Amino acid sequence: MPQPLVIANWKMNPQTLTEAKQIFVGIKNAAKKHPSVSVVLAPPAIYLTELMKSAGGAVSLAAQNTHSEPLGSFTGEISPTMISALGAKYIIVGHSERRMIGESNGDVAKKIMATLKARLTPIVCIGESARDSQGNFFTFIETQVETAFEIVPRTRFKDIVIAYEPIWAIGTGATATVEDVKEMQLFILKILTKHFGRTAAEQVTIIYGGSVKPDNAAKLYEAGGMSGFLVGGASLKVTDFATIIVATAN
Repeated sequence: MPQPLVIANWKMNPQTLTEAKQIFVGIKNAAKKHPSVSVVLAPPAIYLTELMKSAGGAVSLAAQNTHSEPLGSFTGEISPTMISALGAKYIIVGHSERRMIGESNGDVAKKIMATLKARLTPIVCIGESARDSQGNFFTFIETQVETAFEIVPRTRFKDIVIAYEPIWAIGTGATATVEDVKEMQLFILKILTKHFGRTAAEQVTIIYGGSVKPDNAAKLYEAGGMSGFLVGGASLKVTDFATIIVATAN
C-alpha cells in the first residue's frame, strides 16, 4: 500500500480568514501526530497565501481548481504556475461541482497536463451521478478515466491521484458500501491497465470521496482498497477530520 493520503476540500468555506486559520491549526496539530499519513488541505484560493505562512511540514496545500493556460485574458481564473508560486503542491481537477457547471472531460484532461507541467500533483475527480441495474455507470467511469489519461505520458502516472467520488454520495449523507468502494477500486485499476498497461496503472494513487465521516472512515479504508480519502464537510470539523486521519494511520 502507498502512503495514506487524506485530503480536506473546504469548498467555499469558512466565511472568514480567522476561522480558516483556527481550523488549519487544528488540522496541522492532528497531522503532526501521524507522520505516516500525507495530509493535504484545499482551502478557498483567497486563503492560500496566509495559510502557507504557517503550513510547516505536517500539511501540504492544494488549490480547488485551476485554468489550463499558464497566463492570459481569463478574468477570475488562476493558473497552475501561480498556484505553484504560492507554495501549493496539489490541485483538485474535475470535481463534480465543476463538471456540473460545464467542465468537460476534455477540459479536465487539459487541466491535468497543465498541472503536471507546473510540477504539481493533480487530484483527478471522477464519479457517476447515479447507479443503474444494468451497470452502465461503469462505462461512464471508463470514459472519464480514459479521456483524463490518454494524453498523459506513462512516466507521469506516478504523479497523479484519482479521487473516486460517487456524486450521489456527496453531501447527501449516503455513502457507498465497502463492497462498492472495493469494486470501483478494482475497476479503475482494470481500466488503467487495459488502456495504459499494468506498470503505469499501478503507479496511480486511488482514493475515495463521498460522505466520508469519522464513523465510517476506518471500515472504508481497511476493506475498501483505496489509499485514502477526499473529505468535504467533515474536514471543517477538526475533531472529525482528525479521526479520519487516525483511521488511515499505519
